[in-house]
Amino acid sequence: MPTVTIPSDVNDPVNARILAVSEDRIQGFTRYPLRAIADASGVPVTTVVERIRAMLEAGTIRRVRQTLMSTSLAPGALVAWNVPSDRLRDAFDFMFQQDPFSGHVVLRTTDRETPGSQYRLWTTLKVPRPFSMDAHCTYLRDHVGARAYKLLPARKLFALGVGHVRRRTTEPGDRTPEPGRVLDTELVELTERQWRVLMALKREFTPSELAEDIWVPRAAEAGETIEDFCAVATALNERRVIGRFSTFLEHYKQHRDGSRVTRYNALFHWRVPEGLELRAGREVGRHHCMTHAYWRDGGPEFSNVNIMGVSHGTDKDRVLAHKAAIDDHLETVGIPVEYTNVFWGGRSEIKPSEISPIAYRRWCADIGLDPQRMRTDN
Repeated sequence: MPTVTIPSDVNDPVNARILAVSEDRIQGFTRYPLRAIADASGVPVTTVVERIRAMLEAGTIRRVRQTLMSTSLAPGALVAWNVPSDRLRDAFDFMFQQDPFSGHVVLRTTDRETPGSQYRLWTTLKVPRPFSMDAHCTYLRDHVGARAYKLLPARKLFALGVGHVRRRTTEPGDRTPEPGRVLDTELVELTERQWRVLMALKREFTPSELAEDIWVPRAAEAGETIEDFCAVATALNERRVIGRFSTFLEHYKQHRDGSRVTRYNALFHWRVPEGLELRAGREVGRHHCMTHAYWRDGGPEFSNVNIMGVSHGTDKDRVLAHKAAIDDHLETVGIPVEYTNVFWGGRSEIKPSEISPIAYRRWCADIGLDPQRMRTDN
């Protein structure tokens, strides 16, 4: 009998239906997340399991995992790094391969020389309490030979969701009827048991682990019955520390079939008048083209911008058209744009950041660093 090849590209109509849901529509903790994807997409659950497994094996999907609201679990920031050109490659590789607390690692450029354009390397960072982001960045700065770094913690979040397949048909200016909701960044204290369940929850799935009843092995890993595991996870979900169950597409690199989900990764910067940050962030965050939007204070290094957001697309002019529509909308609703810029993403790698204080102490021990040196109370 000939071997049946299971389609693994994003353009296959069944895969597209699954991905339109599985990228960012299964919010919070769900007892049967793959069944939820099946129900919302109208695809049988056996086919959902089969297709997601095939796309993960092919590299179309980068990872499958339960995300956490890490802004509620560990202090974090976007970090801009000023690194000499001859050290950029090594610095990039170190951040991605050797620092478990750096998540997104991206090289960015601007279309012209602008404030902050010398900051080519951008990372996201999580450092669990009681350890210090500044101490951690100082260690990284000295190790990779950076000239400087700029910590850009989020004061508020306004949009969280990827949905690259769904956004392909988004038109410039498309937005929700109401302004985006505001997500706070206040930290939640957890018990050791809750951390143990969270660590089992968040670990990404291998293809062989994908099954309709997906949490039973993870409950055993955490030393819990499936009933107790789900009870703890549900309680954590009610405390808003659980994100979404998600299939993350390999959106920048070329897939096996030669296609890409997206080619352009744009970090938009806006400066709006002081006092209008919250309102501006909600107006930016309501636009469907935005995958992330934040209130971050850029300081003089970045011309005092205070709203940042990320958008992706396959065509640069189209991405700029989305941004122009947001600029026009801000002006229309009475929010002046005093300065704006775009930092374009090039080489990028993404991995989940470690957020556990247990993992931080273990990392210090592995590299021979005194964890006391890295504490916030030093």
